[in-house]
Amino acid sequence: MPYLASHLLSQNIKMLASDWYRWYHYAPVLLETFVDTERFLGTSYRAANWIWVGRTQGRGKNDRDHQKHLPVKEVFVYPMKKEFREILNHDDRG
Repeated sequence: MPYLASHLLSQNIKMLASDWYRWYHYAPVLLETFVDTERFLGTSYRAANWIWVGRTQGRGKNDRDHQKHLPVKEVFVYPMKKEFREILNHDDRG
């Protein structure tokens, strides 16, 4: 099937949005994924219009002592809403 990866990502995004709303009662506005650069190129995400925003430092989220050496990953995001920046920057604290 032509464009199989883009098609599958599209279907998964739709399912994720529906499931997320059902479970948490709000819709995601931005998706994020990490691609292990030692194993993959991120070609499918690029083809499906995900936006490359940078790469990790290879430390992991729990590395408080700057000691871990994990694979560097490419970071991609996919906006679910055009106004995602405004939504994510909204301050509910009054």
